[in-house]
Amino acid sequence: MFLSRFSKKDVVSLLESKGGDIINLLRDGNSQREGSNITFSKNAFIPLTEVCRNTCGYCTFRKDPQELGNNLLMFPSEVIHALKESEQYGCKEALFTFGERSDETKEIKNLLEKLGFANMSEYLYHICEETLKKTSLLPHSNPGVISRKELKMLKEVNASMGMMLENCSPRLMKTEAHKKSPGKNPWLRIQTIENAGKLKIPFTTGLLIGIGETLEERAQSLLELRRIQNKYGHIQEIIIQNFRSKPGIPMENHPEPSLLEVLKTVAVAKIIFPDVSIQVPPNLNRETTQMFLLAGADDWGGVSPLTRDYVNPEAPWPEIDELKRLTYEAGFLMKERLPVYPQYINSEFLSKQILEKIQNIDLK
Repeated sequence: MFLSRFSKKDVVSLLESKGGDIINLLRDGNSQREGSNITFSKNAFIPLTEVCRNTCGYCTFRKDPQELGNNLLMFPSEVIHALKESEQYGCKEALFTFGERSDETKEIKNLLEKLGFANMSEYLYHICEETLKKTSLLPHSNPGVISRKELKMLKEVNASMGMMLENCSPRLMKTEAHKKSPGKNPWLRIQTIENAGKLKIPFTTGLLIGIGETLEERAQSLLELRRIQNKYGHIQEIIIQNFRSKPGIPMENHPEPSLLEVLKTVAVAKIIFPDVSIQVPPNLNRETTQMFLLAGADDWGGVSPLTRDYVNPEAPWPEIDELKRLTYEAGFLMKERLPVYPQYINSEFLSKQILEKIQNIDLK
């Protein structure tokens, strides 16, 4: 239990570090790391649909059904074809994502009904099941806000699941970032993360930095995740993702967070979560990515040798060999991991079929 060590005031004070205190903060974050390995998961990024009920001010992933035409949904044959190709590159993780509650649109709903599914969660279950039967990859799904019943169903066919908290402040629902995004209601997202904890689902979550939140709101969000982790112990990694401006988005002219802002948040996150991996997406920070290792980051997340990052299409993944070189230059070694962390590979957290699948996977 770590929460008692920090008050909100303490966390804000750390986030406000200046001058030489910044160096001390980075050193403290780095000191929480265990060993010299920086982990990553070799994955295939599969966007089942880009239709979404949310219209976030920073998003380029979401599309209207009219924009997609005949490409509303990736069909099972397309998914398996992509995953079979990914197998040739040694991928172990099938990352499934789609726009939240996309089945609330009539176009997606009608298409799912024609295929014999009531909703996207049923379709996702089928896709994950097919993945387990026909490929060597392990499913990791990011379905957004869903019910406990849906989570329980999907646990059977997923090695892990995830959803970004982004921020716990309801104030952001009135800002450009989330005013058109009912699914970004922090209460709904916290409820989903907690339900995953009650069901013992290994989970990835995190914060989105620089979308208009205050330092107090950033601090409170970290402490809220700490509260959840203390209660359920299912959070395996926390992503600290920086907002990036992109042409055409509503927040195109919104300032990006500075390198120092993100570095300090990474360090504070690692100090608060010595029991959880802290991840920074390397494709969003190509020129500064090594700095985050010095602040305590210890995971690169999913890196695909084949498929692009559909959420950030302007930011291609670095070559894995390049990432290994950058990691080594900073004094660390890269180590491949599965989408589920070792401490969760047991019958309490994983279904029988997932455990059996893992037994046949060889991490070189």
